[in-house]
Parts: sequence; C-alpha cells; structure tokens
Amino acid sequence: MSLDAHLVVNRGSFSLDATLTAAPGEVVALLGPNGAGKSTALRALAGLVGLDGGHIELDGRRLDTVAPEHRHIGVVFQDYLLFPHLTALENVAFGPRCRGIPRTEARRRATELLTRVGLSDHVRKKPRQLSGGQAQRVALARALATDPQLILLDEPLAALDARTRLDTRAHLRGHLATHTGPTVLVTHDPLDAMMLADRLVILEEGRVVQTGDAAEITSHPRTDYVARLVGLNLYRGHAVAEDGTVRVTDDFTFRTLSPPAGDVFVAFPPSAVALYAAQPSGSPRNTWPATVTAVSRHGDALRVELTGPVPVAADITPAAAVQLRLEVGTPVWASLKATEATAYPA
Repeated sequence: MSLDAHLVVNRGSFSLDATLTAAPGEVVALLGPNGAGKSTALRALAGLVGLDGGHIELDGRRLDTVAPEHRHIGVVFQDYLLFPHLTALENVAFGPRCRGIPRTEARRRATELLTRVGLSDHVRKKPRQLSGGQAQRVALARALATDPQLILLDEPLAALDARTRLDTRAHLRGHLATHTGPTVLVTHDPLDAMMLADRLVILEEGRVVQTGDAAEITSHPRTDYVARLVGLNLYRGHAVAEDGTVRVTDDFTFRTLSPPAGDVFVAFPPSAVALYAAQPSGSPRNTWPATVTAVSRHGDALRVELTGPVPVAADITPAAAVQLRLEVGTPVWASLKATEATAYPA
C-alpha cells in the first residue's frame, strides 16, 4: 500500500495546502512549529476533517470520498483514548468486533497483539492500572488489530516521561517495522522523528518547506525553523564562485570553501564559532564584532546568543565564558573558519 495525498483544508485565516506521499512500509514524520498544520493534516487523512480540495489515495483507491470508519486506518492519538471501563484485551478486541469479527476470534487476535507488544501479563488490566508506556502499547495494538492499511500516529510519545519515552520509542520502532503499509507520524520532537521515521516532512504555515531523510535535513536546512530544530546557524546569501565569498547582507560576507555560484544557504554549528576579547589573527577565517544578548546552559556548554552584522549562536565552555567575563552587553569578536561553513544551493 502506498499513500498519495494532496491535502487542502481551509479553516478561517489558516489554510493547509500540502502534498504528502509514503511508500509501502515507509514511516513519514510530519514536523513543524505549533500551528503549522500537522494535526490538521493527520485529521484530514483520518477523515475527521473534510478536504476543501485535493485528494487522498491509498494504493490507488480514493479515500477522501469514504467515511472514516471504512478507510481501514489505524490511529494512535496523543492521549491514547483507551476505553477506561474496558480491560486491555477488550480495548484491543473492540475494533475487530466492530468489523463483525466473532468474539472468540477478536479476543484471540487481541491476545496475540498484546503479546507481540510485550503485554501478555497485562491483558486483564484496565487503563488506570497501566503505566504510560504500557497504555501507549495497548493503543498501538488496538490500532493494529483491524489490519490497517495506513497507520496514523499523533504525538504518540508526548505523554511519557523521559526514561519511559526512551524504551517505548525503541519498542515502537520495532513494531512499525513489521507494518507493510505506510505510517504517518506527527511529532514536535526531532529525536522522535529521526529515530522512528524513514523520511521527514517539514510543515510551516500549512505548506511543505522541506522533505528528506534525517541526514539531508540535518545537514542542509532550508528555513530558520529547521535550522533551530537541528541546531545550526543558517543564512541565505549570494555566492561569488571566483573568490569563495557569500554575501548575506549589503555589508557582510562569509568566506566558505568553494560555494556554488548564485543564491545559496550557509550553515554551521554553534560549536564552530569561537569568541575572543580582541580581533583574532592567524589562518584565514571569518571574523566580526558582536555583542552578547543572552547566555544559557546548553548541555555541557554555554549557548551564547550574539547580535552584530548577523545574529549568531555560539557554544563555548564555561571556562571560556569566565575568561571572557561574558554577560549581556559584553562586546566580543566572533570567528568562524571557512572550513567549518557549508554552502549549498538555495
């Protein structure tokens, strides 16, 4: 089963106009800031929101003209929506029973699925007796119980604590690998997307702005949101191939190694930016004066936000921050080696 969808949804001042495809067995993650249209897209695929244009096709069959209950889609919602008065076994058997499967066969199928997700000892428990990770696996088993052609996951790990999330993410990836149809995952967490998905689709303001695998997205961001998501400084400019410079403002250029001619993006990690009290000298590099606007902890380093000819983020050690006496308003010199900056076509 392959998915081919063009989703057009108009809701007041917001409009979604996005093309989405997924190959058989492929997991596609929808990422984007709040209000980008991720949940709207998922609800449109599920039939919970009607299309104002476009189409949804699953293996060549039109779904947008089919009622939600007849789409053969499995959905795992963010809060799982398990029936509180039913046991785990009854929750999973509910879907097959609604499709006319005899009670004995539905329970046999539910038992098999709960065993597959590691919950064979919890079939008689009700949702309130389950941990967050266990409830997530029951919800996944329930979604799989009707043999769905398409699986939709809406922030499936958002309700879990950090430790449970790590274990459940690994289990979920294994279960999704056994599904032969496409899966669409909505998440705001880039780690969930990169660990679970084969391909990422970035939505901003209802439009697809970038798509690709994790390696492509993380190395070649195309919007400020994506750059922040993957932790890179990003600038758009015009490259002059002859001298290796990229002009990003009227009076500021970056020197990179062999940029392609024309409009390009320049990207580099905050860890590539060095800060000095005075203008540095030595090997050819980019240097410019800047002023500290914020300092915050970022893992084992300190993230320093700077303003100047261009805004930039730099990661430095706490010892370096003490030596430079960094605080908001401190003037410094920023430095970036040409070898640390990547330029690619815009």
